[in-house]
Amino acid sequence: MKRLLVLIALFLLLIFIGSSGRNLDFSFGTIGNLFKSQESQIGTDSEKIRIITEESVITSVVDKVSPSVVTVSVVSNRSLGRIFDDNPFDPFDMFRQGQSQQQRVEQDIGTGFIVSEDGLIVTNKHVVSDTDAKYRVITHDDKSHDVEKVYRDPTNDLAIIKIADGDLSPVEIGDSSKIKVGQLAIAIGTALGEFRNTVTVGVISGLGRGITAGSPFEGFVERLDNVIQTDAAINPGNSGGPLLNSAGQVVGMNVAVSAEGQNIGFALPIGTVKEVLDQFQKSGGRFERPYLGVRYKMITRDLALLNEVPEGAYIQEVIEDSPADNAGVRVEDIITKIDNQKVTENDGGLARIIAAKKIGDRTALEVWRNGDSINISVTIGESSGE
Repeated sequence: MKRLLVLIALFLLLIFIGSSGRNLDFSFGTIGNLFKSQESQIGTDSEKIRIITEESVITSVVDKVSPSVVTVSVVSNRSLGRIFDDNPFDPFDMFRQGQSQQQRVEQDIGTGFIVSEDGLIVTNKHVVSDTDAKYRVITHDDKSHDVEKVYRDPTNDLAIIKIADGDLSPVEIGDSSKIKVGQLAIAIGTALGEFRNTVTVGVISGLGRGITAGSPFEGFVERLDNVIQTDAAINPGNSGGPLLNSAGQVVGMNVAVSAEGQNIGFALPIGTVKEVLDQFQKSGGRFERPYLGVRYKMITRDLALLNEVPEGAYIQEVIEDSPADNAGVRVEDIITKIDNQKVTENDGGLARIIAAKKIGDRTALEVWRNGDSINISVTIGESSGE
């Protein structure tokens, strides 16, 4: 009998322990689910914080830099045809021609940014390439200012324009040598020559690119090397505007967009712009550059093999009374070497080699002409862009 009671007691104890264990597991399960829920909430909050932080960075940069970004417009006269003033007392008046009427037209064509409080603004040379045109600048507060002077750099797609207004807000210049592929890039400009203060965002997509850039408004193209590639949307009209990092510093000047793909834009490194500005100020408002005086097209290796000519710079035009002209360089010459340095597209072409020379340097050109290789000695001249 005692054994039976002991067995019953043990059975009841096991049932109690089992029931308690299940309750304990259930409690642990509830706590585990609570932890998971908290982790999920923490993850969601972290994502929200990241998004809000990124938005705050962009809006802060735009607020900081927008007052320093300007729109560049060109002023021209458009003919509306001849106007006829009827004279009811003259029966022959209808056969007389009236005077031609002109309408003043102002078109936004590009962007620029302020670099000094006293009215110096930088933009692309192709934006203000027409030396006969009159240009105006529209600041962030929609005030219009006449451009007093345009200084054009003869070797880079850069120009400095001067307006009379002082007390302007200049941008903060960054260091383009420290930018990395993948970092945030923000562009501000007058997209399509119509939408002022347009902001686009992307990343730095590549460095050290070589492109041919120009303006759809001016029909001007130029070879540029060592430019920055970005997927921040760069449209016609953005030319000359700033490319910014997350600190609101200018790291590039927007210059071109690829017509062959999407989200492929380019900017000149701000280091190049800063170098030009420093040289401009030291020379008292002049662009003094080493100058050869030729217009050329690079013959690549593939093109050279195809046409059975050497690789080099094919001369399309020799500027009259230039160093090249005085030394005897001719149209259709191919400059293959300069001071024994090969002239190739991969090495930056003729422009980069000449830019590294000093004004007054005596330089040896190796030229291919009519199947023969000849040597020409030329003294590097000085070009002043104004």
